Order: sequence, then structure tokens, then C-alpha cells
Amino acid sequence: MLGVLAVAAATLRGALAGRPAAPFQEAVRLLTMQRRVTATSDRLLTRIGVISLPVAAALAALVVPFGDRVAVGSGVGVVWFNAMEVVAWGSVWLAGWGVNSAYALVGGYRFLAQGLAYELPHMFALITAALAAHSLDLRVIAAAQDGLWFAVWMPVAFAVYLVSALAMTFWGPFDHPVGGDLAGGAMAELSGPDRLVFLAGRYGLLTVAAAVAVPLFLGGGAGPLLPGWLWSLVKTCAVLALLVWTRGRVPTLRMGRFMTAAWTVLIPAALLQMLVVGIVVV
Repeated sequence: MLGVLAVAAATLRGALAGRPAAPFQEAVRLLTMQRRVTATSDRLLTRIGVISLPVAAALAALVVPFGDRVAVGSGVGVVWFNAMEVVAWGSVWLAGWGVNSAYALVGGYRFLAQGLAYELPHMFALITAALAAHSLDLRVIAAAQDGLWFAVWMPVAFAVYLVSALAMTFWGPFDHPVGGDLAGGAMAELSGPDRLVFLAGRYGLLTVAAAVAVPLFLGGGAGPLLPGWLWSLVKTCAVLALLVWTRGRVPTLRMGRFMTAAWTVLIPAALLQMLVVGIVVV
């Protein structure tokens, strides 16, 4: 399922750009390209960073329910998903550190700074949904929204989740870790299959973040006529389309500005939303 959604994300991105076949052409090009190796690079660390990014996305996808179907039923699915996002920090850092390049290293540092700033509001948004459902199980959280989606009565948490998901996947206006001003940042020296695997991990992580939004805030597989798993898929594609859309429509912000916004706006807003939900629940 993760592989299908990752391809769908890449295809959707190409379709929005008017080039639906572009992702597949790029994949073939990277597969046949020779790897570029920098002087005194640590190949082991680089490979660990590159490979662990899609692995983290795949492991996170295991606890995501589609209707009443889930690969691994877990009572702490929210914690597991968040933990796999933290693994992505190490992945990007190792990929930037291991190649022994200044641009890649700065890109890795940027992601650590960005992750620290946005992990707290992201975590508060996750906890808010779990608090309302009295559970860390994504299936229970989805079932608790019978009749009213959490996105309706906790819109701030939903908005914070989407913004922080973009930051955690370094996508759209939050792509400074792989920005053009750093010649690609953490991906600057990645080429050939390494670059393809890293990009697949990035797209996979974005897809899983969109999929988790469904049981957290959009009622899971609840909906008329269609089976639950199909409703989950439709909602996931809708959230994913919104996240992908931001890349071409929302400009990249100066890093200092959105870091300040995370600490001074998103965190207080997420805490206030959690307080309101806590009062309602109690």
C-alpha cells in the first residue's frame, strides 16, 4: 500500500506540473546513473541514512488503518508513527553528514533545527486527538469521531498537524534542508540509485503523514455507500493532494521567519487547542 501511495504522490506531482510520465522517466534515469562519490566520504553512514528514510516511512505505514484493515494492530499507533518520524531526522542527518560535503552538512543541520521547532507542535496535535479519544490507538481515535470529525471541533490541531507534517517531510515552503540555495542541501551529493531511494523515502513519508491525518482528524473510513478502506483511501488522496499542492503554490519562507512562527505561534496555538479539548473531555 505504501509503495502504491508513494507512486501516486509522485505521479500526482507530475500531473500537476503537466508531465504525468515525468516521475517514471526520472526513476529510470536515476537507476541507470552512476553514483557520484565525494572524497573521504563515509559510504556506510551515507547508505544507512539513504536507506533508513524509506524504511522509516514503511514502518510508520504499518499502523495506519484503512477502514477496519491495518497491517499491524497497535495500541500505541500514535507513538509509533511519531517515533518513525524522529527516525527520519537521523536519516536526513546521516545522508548529509556522510557524504563529506559542506552543502549537504548544512542541509542536515537545517533539518535538525527545523525538526526541533516543528516536532513540539506536531506532537501536541497528535496528543490532542488522542486525548479526545482516550487512546493512542489510531483505530480507536477514528471510531471516536462517529458523527463529528475531530477536524471540525479541533481545527487548530488539524491545521497545526498539516503544517508540521510539511516541515517534518521538508516539503513545499519548508524545503530548506534540500533547498536550491545549498545546491540541493542534504541531497546535494546523492546521485543515481541513492538519490532515487532518498526521494522515494521523502515521498513515502509525505504519503504516510497524509494517511495518518485520516484516522486522526477525518473520521477514518467512515462514510456513506463506499467500503471503509476505500473512504480512507479517498480521504488520504485528498489530504495528499493538498500537501503536494503547497509545493508549487506556497513560496519558500525565509528560515528564520518560519522557525520563529513555530516557537511563538504554532506551539501556543496547539497548547490552547489541547487545553480546550481537555476541558471538554473532562
